[in-house]
Amino acid sequence: MAESSTRTVERALVLLGAVCDAGSLSLADAAREAGLSASTALRLLRTLEGTGFVRRDPVGAYRPGLRVVQLGAQALGHESLVSLAEPALERLVRQTGESAYLSVPSHDGEGVYLAMREGTHSVRHASWVGRSIPLEGTAVGAVLTGGPPPGGFVVVRDGIEADVTAVAAPVTPGGRPAAALSVVVPSYRITDAGARRIGVLVAQEAAALMTRAEESAVDTTRGEPA
Repeated sequence: MAESSTRTVERALVLLGAVCDAGSLSLADAAREAGLSASTALRLLRTLEGTGFVRRDPVGAYRPGLRVVQLGAQALGHESLVSLAEPALERLVRQTGESAYLSVPSHDGEGVYLAMREGTHSVRHASWVGRSIPLEGTAVGAVLTGGPPPGGFVVVRDGIEADVTAVAAPVTPGGRPAAALSVVVPSYRITDAGARRIGVLVAQEAAALMTRAEESAVDTTRGEPA
């Protein structure tokens, strides 16, 4: 019985890995990639779907679920991620004068502000650390749930608050969005050109943070006893 249970877990993990690697797979393709029969793959995919590890898109293909992204963020370690992101947040404030945030997906299908550096202007966005935000209609939500944004960043005006513009870029270790860096600006103080300039800076910092996070994860693994 133990061997059978272990084999089931192994098959489910292989199947989940195939879906994550491809980004989107039909049932037939998922079964083929995992070396399983269609009936076994369907049974396991339904279980993975029920627990949030995969989801079905409108055409019936299987995609990684939000739970995979959440676990990816947790695997980096929230405290470790905050520590890694602190220099990026400080640079963004120094370069823009505006408030900068680090966000991750939350368990309830929203986002949560994990860390923040306040801007230097007298009128600035105050700290929302620990506050949940909707993913729909926000810059952070767009980069946490969507594909790679054009230019590497997203600009949303009046997303959560009126007269506020947010510029966000995804942190994508392993190719999946696990966190977001963003800069929040009073809309009266930012032009379209200014938003693009900030977007480039945010995207650069997000890419550098992704590299540091991946290197940190490798160093941690190497440091574990065999």
